[in-house]
Amino acid sequence: MYHTEGDDMLNIELLTDQAVLVLTPSGPLTAADFTRIAATVDPYIEQHGKLKGLLIHASSFPGWDDFAGFISHLRFVRDHHRQIERIAIAADSAVLTVLPRIASHFVAAEVQHFDYADRDTALRWLTRKP
Repeated sequence: MYHTEGDDMLNIELLTDQAVLVLTPSGPLTAADFTRIAATVDPYIEQHGKLKGLLIHASSFPGWDDFAGFISHLRFVRDHHRQIERIAIAADSAVLTVLPRIASHFVAAEVQHFDYADRDTALRWLTRKP
């Protein structure tokens, strides 16, 4: 398992034994957050070819710190969505609840919503065989 926090408002946890990246934001996302995510996940993807899943665990939608954060988010999705099989969003936020329906038009991954309290259920869904 690889874990990074730093001063940023985003906890990044790579569960190498499960091939799952867990992102837990606690504040607005910045361009630096997406640089940190890529630095964490790119070596794993290079070595293993892909991730089984990405879990976004957020009690509410944090938004972006500025426009650069938003653009960095879009670039990260563009550059990585084909290397992630499934995306689970464990959140109670109204915005994040509808995200799977929106995201399905833009990403290759299967996307599913779970309640914020159902983090373990979301992890099990990410790692189950198709």
